Amino acid sequence: MTTTLNTSVLVLNRHYHPIHVTSVRRAFSLLCQGVARALDEQYRLYDFEDWTALSAANEADAINTIQRRIRIPRVLVLAAFEKVPKTRVRFSRINIYTRDEDTCQYCGKQRRRSELNLDHVKPRSQGGTTCWENVVCSCIECNLRKGGRTPEQAHMKLLRTPERPKWTSLFRGGKEKAYRAWLPFLNLTDASYWNVELKDQ
Repeated sequence: MTTTLNTSVLVLNRHYHPIHVTSVRRAFSLLCQGVARALDEQYRLYDFEDWTALSAANEADAINTIQRRIRIPRVLVLAAFEKVPKTRVRFSRINIYTRDEDTCQYCGKQRRRSELNLDHVKPRSQGGTTCWENVVCSCIECNLRKGGRTPEQAHMKLLRTPERPKWTSLFRGGKEKAYRAWLPFLNLTDASYWNVELKDQ
């Protein structure tokens, strides 16, 4: 049940634009407080009382409480929130890992994030800046091999030229599962809420 409570729910503003992805636990809290309403597959809205009254006996996507089995709302609509997120992906470590698919941009090996770090393509000691176009995901071995040199100076080649990622509905720094109920909303706008934004120092 703990795992289920930590799975994802898409949150829409009142104009049905996606603004965030939250946990099932938080979604039920928003629903219970009356801050949001659940949206079903036929685009009908439900408050907490009506949602919990729906039959969930044959639902696989549900949680058990002492009193009943409750369907998990995979889409919530906020009652009064109109704001649409800014159309830009936050420049952060986790978003760089996501852009580069957890793959070293020099040797091409996919690694666990704990085995990766960030590399300035043009080293800061040579005037390189900390930006989307100059920072890539690198394994520790390649990072040490490259050292304070450019890829050309180190006789290494980048898999691809680093770029600012395009703004997509699930660019959140992880392999977020997109539930079928989300699909009608994913091409409308996007949200990126991940970690501290990196700064050039």
